[in-house]
Amino acid sequence: MARFLVAPQWQGSPSARAMLLVDGASSIAGDLPRKATTVLDVPVEAGDALGTDVHRLSALKQVRELIASEMRAETIVIGGDCSVTVAALDAIDHDDIAVVWCDAHPDLHTPETSPSGAFSGMALSAILGEGEPQLALSPGIDRGRVVLVGARVIDDDEAEPLSRLTQLNVEDLDDVDALANAVAATGASRVWVHIDVDVLDPAEIAGVSTAAPFGITASALSAALRALRSRVPLAGATIAGFAPRTPVDAVDDLGAILRLVAAIA
Repeated sequence: MARFLVAPQWQGSPSARAMLLVDGASSIAGDLPRKATTVLDVPVEAGDALGTDVHRLSALKQVRELIASEMRAETIVIGGDCSVTVAALDAIDHDDIAVVWCDAHPDLHTPETSPSGAFSGMALSAILGEGEPQLALSPGIDRGRVVLVGARVIDDDEAEPLSRLTQLNVEDLDDVDALANAVAATGASRVWVHIDVDVLDPAEIAGVSTAAPFGITASALSAALRALRSRVPLAGATIAGFAPRTPVDAVDDLGAILRLVAAIA
């Protein structure tokens, strides 16, 4: 049985709706097997930048320690904002891991380029070993072992680092084996799958902070993930970014999210 770690961190998000990420994580947790699920007691206070250009850094460091205390191999982390993936990868041996980053946004900012100072928009840069030293992986994941899926809202400062990474767009996933082939080509022996649910088309899910049109269907992404899992062992996974406005909205969206959970669990 898969093991789930629920980390309802909101402090890495730039959104005015960031606290709804806590509700989203709780909604997902309610449909997970209780005996296989650990829910972290994440601090609710915003925290302090500690003299850096990363907002709420003190809270992010607290959550990082909580995640490290509970992480095991092959754990599925439920966020919260996207930066919980950085903490999860930091807590395990990642020398042989490829990272699949499914997200409408590439999250390739650094403290110097970020318009918001929010760490979730810097999360993939931190995984590459770049940005704020107190949060970045050291060593980072090699660029040749990162595959972006579904990125379509790209800031100017992200374009150059994005150009140096393998990318799959929505149409690429018409080939169910495209993702598995891209990961196999990295030579990695295991894979971490990160899913920000805003990678899905807004017709599939409404509960996201920043909806982006022309996304992936839950059906296509689930099929690609199952094909990937049949070829490359899973090191772990993240599902993040679920921010439903109301409990009723959460129920409406959970079908698509649980379909993704089933594909990686």
